[in-house]
Amino acid sequence: MSPKTMTPNLIGALCALPAAFFFSVNDMAIKVLSDGYALHQVVLIRSVIGMALWMLIALPFTGWQVVKTKRPMMHFARGFCVVFANMSFFLGLAVLPLAEAVSIFFISPLIITVFSVVFLGEKVGPWRWGAVAIGLAGVLVIVNPSGAKFQIATMLPLIAATSYAILHILTRKIGKTESAATMLFYIQLTFIMTSGAIGLALGDGRFSGNADPSLEFLTRSWTVPDMADWWIFMTIGVGSAAGGYLISQAYRLSEAAFAAPFEYLAMPLAILWGVLVFGEWPDMNSWVGMALIIGSGLVLLWREALGKRMLSKRSPRLRR
Repeated sequence: MSPKTMTPNLIGALCALPAAFFFSVNDMAIKVLSDGYALHQVVLIRSVIGMALWMLIALPFTGWQVVKTKRPMMHFARGFCVVFANMSFFLGLAVLPLAEAVSIFFISPLIITVFSVVFLGEKVGPWRWGAVAIGLAGVLVIVNPSGAKFQIATMLPLIAATSYAILHILTRKIGKTESAATMLFYIQLTFIMTSGAIGLALGDGRFSGNADPSLEFLTRSWTVPDMADWWIFMTIGVGSAAGGYLISQAYRLSEAAFAAPFEYLAMPLAILWGVLVFGEWPDMNSWVGMALIIGSGLVLLWREALGKRMLSKRSPRLRR
């Protein structure tokens, strides 16, 4: 690694690590709240807190010109991808063990690889296709579609990972021209608009009373939050805003292959929260599946880093 790339990469890693921690705490806290509140209410409160923090911290340094963009539709497309990914994942959390949901979600780098071929025309070699196959096998081991413990809810983190992969493809298109503060503003704005609209449609609870925990989490009526729960809402509001900003900075400042492995900190944290907070210990299928998914993701990142080094050697201009 050259001196010119050392500092941005290290800064990116220092951003990715706390981002993974914040997102992990956010997942754990929302699973705690899933028994008593509607998902859209939780997301709306979280996003309003996140937007308030953005205005208090980012706005004084950037001014309102940071919200100006020539690509508003692309920002809102990214925002809806994040909203859909979050909603799907959180609905899954209402049913699934935390570590199992997080491990399935980590199939997203593999889906990104497939999408990069389909939508960006990138070339993928046998190593990467092999990693994709191993990762998908890991998901099948965890989901176990032919087993007695199979749940439809296991599809929700997979849907979330697909939406997240689309988000990543869109970010590649605008990440070089749009700041992390701008991207965070439009994501929070999309969350507020979408969760508010869903709340107006479902917030009276007329569709509640479902036996399925995921459906009940979606259709439950809004309630006044207990004072004892406000610290949890504040935690997820601060965590989502800080995590969103830091992860955007990580991928703006450093090579993706260098920053992405630090996101896997979320996996052991999910296991830790699952054991300490919910009394959930992964079964053997989950351990094997997690190992396959993480291993396949690391192989993808290794091949990406290797490919960039080879390209840099062939093109001296890339080293300037």
